[in-house]
Amino acid sequence: MSGEVLAVRGLRAGYGARTVLENISITLMAGDWFVLLGPNGCGKSTLLDCIVSRLKPSGGDIGIAGHSLARNAYEAKLQLGYGCAPDTLPELLTSRQCLEVHAGAKGLAAIGADLLELAEGLRFTPYLESFVDTLSLGTRQKLAVLLALVGDPLLIVLDEAFNGLDPASALVLKRHLRARIERRGGALLLATHSLDIVEHYADRAAVLIDGKLKHEWTRGELQRLRANGADFEAALTVAIGET
Repeated sequence: MSGEVLAVRGLRAGYGARTVLENISITLMAGDWFVLLGPNGCGKSTLLDCIVSRLKPSGGDIGIAGHSLARNAYEAKLQLGYGCAPDTLPELLTSRQCLEVHAGAKGLAAIGADLLELAEGLRFTPYLESFVDTLSLGTRQKLAVLLALVGDPLLIVLDEAFNGLDPASALVLKRHLRARIERRGGALLLATHSLDIVEHYADRAAVLIDGKLKHEWTRGELQRLRANGADFEAALTVAIGET
């Protein structure tokens, strides 16, 4: 696939009378690894909640793989994979049962060999028959990511997916995600505080401040920063300080 994988246009969202996001527009193209940065409380989770249909926006439109989330939700969600917070996973199911439920929701008869291979790479296989309530935070994090990848979605949305992962598993996951979106022609939207991911993996990045996109780095800008050995933390500081 080529073209737009995610199109957020003029998004407005909040809770009751409180507006959290105002006039947010983001487009992810095929092959994009897009990192969303910002301090706690800036609206990152609210934006992700709108994209994955956990929160209904009060204005604007969201399109996933050419399908409007408001007007054609079923087709849009079929192309979406979301890594939920580890503490929201169903504790009374085993890891395998969670994967099977997600596979069934995507119309699949089985989990898929590619996910089982990734589970092995993440050293998760021994926990497939374990109940979720017995898993550590890092192990639940691995399960949440595996669930997001069921059905090989075009759009992968992850929120701090590397929290709690050991360095070896984090490296396996980073390499897998890069290979997957390039093979699939999909895109990854990752909300994180980790500047290391921006410096080494992201194609594009943006910083969200007080519910508004303060600055966005294009693919070319990030490539130039890397080529010049520039400190992204310094670039972020400058961007946040822009008037």
